[in-house]
Order: sequence, then C-alpha cells, then structure tokens
Amino acid sequence: MTMPHTFASFDGQTLAYHTLGEGRPTLLLHGFMASTALNWTGPGLTAKIAAMGRKVIGLDFRGHGASAPHNVHAAFPPDVLAMDVEALIGHLGLGDVDMVGYSMGARTAVRLLVRGFRPGKLVMGGMGDTGATTIGSRMAFFEDCLLNGAQSANPAAGQRMAAMLAAQGLSPLSMLKVLKSQLRVDPAALAAIETPILIINGQDDEDNGSPEGLAKLFAHAQAKRVIGDHMTAVGDPALGDLICEFLGRG
Repeated sequence: MTMPHTFASFDGQTLAYHTLGEGRPTLLLHGFMASTALNWTGPGLTAKIAAMGRKVIGLDFRGHGASAPHNVHAAFPPDVLAMDVEALIGHLGLGDVDMVGYSMGARTAVRLLVRGFRPGKLVMGGMGDTGATTIGSRMAFFEDCLLNGAQSANPAAGQRMAAMLAAQGLSPLSMLKVLKSQLRVDPAALAAIETPILIINGQDDEDNGSPEGLAKLFAHAQAKRVIGDHMTAVGDPALGDLICEFLGRG
C-alpha cells in the first residue's frame, strides 16, 4: 500500500487511507481494534485484489491505524463510521465502487446499506445476523474487556485486548467511543436491498451470530465458510480466493 493519504471527514476530523493498484475502485473496511495493515495488507489480501486490475482503497477507521494519532480527542457521534466512509467516497469522487468489510467493517457496510449506499458488490467477513443488527452482548463484552482488562468477566480476552491496544498505540477511550457510536439495524430493512453479497466466516466463527442467517436477510446473498475462527480466518488463503472470485476482475 502507499504511504497514508489523509482527508477531512464530515466534521473536519483528519482520517487516513491507503491505496494500491489501478482499476475498478474496491473499498476495504477493517475490523475493531485492527487497521488496513493488519486485516488486509499483512495477510496479502490487498495485493491479491489489486492484482485483478482493481484500485484498492483501505480506510483506517477513526481512532484506528494511521488515523489514530489524529482522533484521540475526537467526537464519535452515532453512526460515525458510516459517515466517515461516506465522506471518503465523496472526497475521492467515487461513483460505482465495490466494498469488502471484515467484522466491524462488515457491520459498517450494513449501516451504509441502510443509509442508502449501494456498492456494485459487497463482501462481508466475520459477520452474522446478530452482529449486523444488534448492539447487545457483543458490545457489552468489548466494553467490559476494555475497561477491566484481566479483571473482566473473560480475563484472557481482557488481557489480549490490553496487549492489542499497547501494540498498536490505540486509546481505550477512543475504542469505547467507537462502541457507543454503533446503531441497531432493523432486519426488515435489508430484504429489499438488491446488492449482490457474499458473506465469509471461519468454520468456528459464530462471534457475531450466523452468517447463513445473515444471508437470509438479503435478497441476493450467499454465505461460505473457510478454515479458522474470528481472529484467524483472514489468514486463510481461501478467504482471499473467494473474495476475488466473487468480485471478478476490475
């Protein structure tokens, strides 16, 4: 990927994005407490997609990756991640674009659909029916781990998140703001969306509910599985192969 570019989002906050290749624009949205580098570039997915004649654009969400240093004291209003994506699309003048999101990035893609955005094709990884539509136990789990670390209800997860924060220089306050900006989605609002959608989860990934159940909420969606769980599926080469097969050449 290129050195990060920056742009001013809807509220003037500076965000970073990365690009690779030329061709049909393909927007990549990473997961919670991750980044373009961790979810996409490191596993080789950006290069694989760009090699198909596509221009890959990876946004580092507010508070994450190369955007993190700019957003320590930023406000995170409701639906802020979707609004940041819309701002990037406007900044780049993107009309027809495909989109790939993992975990929080997939959930943000659902919010974008509800807000009226229609990518040509959409791939969602690490997502299921409950994660895409509710803000219940999963959000409470993350908040507990972020606030309480090794003293959380799940000490191992709390320690793991503390290590992730330290390794990436992320602010726990910013991560909590991200969580609290999330909005529910009415499942009934998804039935009329005509966008072709592929949902890919690890065989052992039910962290956000059922991907098969999520596929049933859309008019034209299918769900597939690869090896791994929520944290490891992005490293399975089959995930990249399925993404490229579905998207096709730019």
